[in-house]
Amino acid sequence: MNNIMVNVKNLRDMTGAGFLDCKKALEANDQSIEKSIVYLRKKGLVKANKKSSRQTNEGAIGLYSNEAKTVLIQINTETDFAAKNEVFLNFMNEIGGFALVVDNINISLESFLKLSFRNKIISEYFTDIITKIGENIILSQLIIVPNNDGCMISTYIHNAYKKNIGKIAVVLKSKINEIDEESKILGKNLCMHIAASKPFALSIEKLDKNLILEQFQNLISESSSLVRTYRRGRLIVDGLRVLILGEPNVGKSSIYNELLGINRSIVADVPGTTRDTIESILEIDGNKVTVMFLAGTEQIEIIGTFVIPEFGTIAAMILAVAIISIIAISSKSRLGIMPRY
Repeated sequence: MNNIMVNVKNLRDMTGAGFLDCKKALEANDQSIEKSIVYLRKKGLVKANKKSSRQTNEGAIGLYSNEAKTVLIQINTETDFAAKNEVFLNFMNEIGGFALVVDNINISLESFLKLSFRNKIISEYFTDIITKIGENIILSQLIIVPNNDGCMISTYIHNAYKKNIGKIAVVLKSKINEIDEESKILGKNLCMHIAASKPFALSIEKLDKNLILEQFQNLISESSSLVRTYRRGRLIVDGLRVLILGEPNVGKSSIYNELLGINRSIVADVPGTTRDTIESILEIDGNKVTVMFLAGTEQIEIIGTFVIPEFGTIAAMILAVAIISIIAISSKSRLGIMPRY
């Protein structure tokens, strides 16, 4: 193997860049590995900047712990495929392991990215991994929990890609008198329960107002849907109830009999002949319709009404039948065949 190929191999091992990129970098820098590393880093930074506007909706969460502290770190990627990539997972372990030795437990993401680690700052490691994987990759969250106050720390990783990396991570800090095996099992079970419940926030203060509004809107929409389906279900079971109202001696009995197709109500030219409520059941287009008829002397108070869209056709049919009946009865009355009542 000649010196050029050896240099390419060494540069690839040091940077993780592709064969052609390493070859071009060495050619542009007189086979100097040090200059080629700087060259590739600058080139990677350009590529990273081009990808920075891409959305990162996938990723993973790493959980790291020692006697002093527990670290939660979330790194997002563009695709789930990249988040499961072995190169990416090893990268997460490197960053998470470094976070364990950070003294400032309240360090911001910006400050963390500026820290030096193995002769490079953390942001340069992100530039390198973006170049290797070819996706936008960002540090989304870094939470450091101290373990030096005598509390019990329980952890759990759900949908683990590796032992300490997965989709959901839970850290539970509990004040307990005696930390024994039973309390450790309880802590682990509580962590699993928290992961299953998928909480929106750890406290009321940290709840996103927009998220709350969205949940309320969804609840209202679902409730409205339940009300509609409930009314539809009740109408299917109980049917539609129709009440014939009117002044005495205006033809209610005739309309009622015409709807039923039989002479159920007594028809006479004397007002007040109908003294009791009469109720009959019809079937229209497979739907149950209960038609009620009150005496003309009854006092009725209409409190409120609403329209059932599913029964709009039936209501229109009943109204049409009633109108036709009035016309027919009126015509017959003029001929002296049937008095209106």
